[in-house]
Amino acid sequence: MNIRGRKPIIAGNWKLNKLAAEVAPFAAELRSALPAERGCDVVICAPFPLIPAVRESGAALNLGVGAQDVSEHEKGAYTGEVSAAQLFEFGVRYCIVGHSERRSYHGETDFMVNEKAKALLANAITPIICVGESLEQRLRGLTRELVEYQIAAAFSGIPAEAAAACVVAYEPLWAIGTGNTATTGQAQEVCADIRSALARIYDAETAARIRVLYGGSMNAGNACDLLAQPDIDGGLIGGASLKPADFAKIIAATAPAQRDAHE
Repeated sequence: MNIRGRKPIIAGNWKLNKLAAEVAPFAAELRSALPAERGCDVVICAPFPLIPAVRESGAALNLGVGAQDVSEHEKGAYTGEVSAAQLFEFGVRYCIVGHSERRSYHGETDFMVNEKAKALLANAITPIICVGESLEQRLRGLTRELVEYQIAAAFSGIPAEAAAACVVAYEPLWAIGTGNTATTGQAQEVCADIRSALARIYDAETAARIRVLYGGSMNAGNACDLLAQPDIDGGLIGGASLKPADFAKIIAATAPAQRDAHE
């Protein structure tokens, strides 16, 4: 637990990558690269078919098992959907909702994100709720208003105690998969705005319990500086999470000695 009382999370989002046969070698390489001191929870959000392999190979490393999406429906005639109860049965304990790619490519709305988060909470799965702005929205000075609305919509109808179990990931769309990264100041500013929005919805104590991640191209080179920011409690890692050595370096950046050196 860090000095802010929130244990960091480093969550890898594998997106549409890897096959089941690649999971065990990845886990073995990650295990050899991991630091002796780990200051965070580590999660792998894998494609649905790889979840059993991640659960099996990650057990010795104490990896949290995550999914990349969930249905807002409990059951019924929804071909291709996967419910929160089904995910829980397969050992999933974290799940991304509202990722920019789901919003952009699949029409996921803020209200769908809210329903998905509620479904996950009802099944003891931690939602990783993604929010963030496009480059045009940032250039027009709309970042704060947009992100605050996304937070208000995502947490609508969720009581404070349940909200405290959620994770928020700030992912500026212009910094995902582009190699561009928000400056530490830009990332901290929006993450602080997110916490302020949560405090207005609930209260300062609840907002202080919710972990806020940065999800815009965090990598081995910038992780220490980003993780030293007071309102950044970890990262939602894309491309770097596919490379065990790089992923291990980001995990190492959460160690108290590393964080203290940059704060």
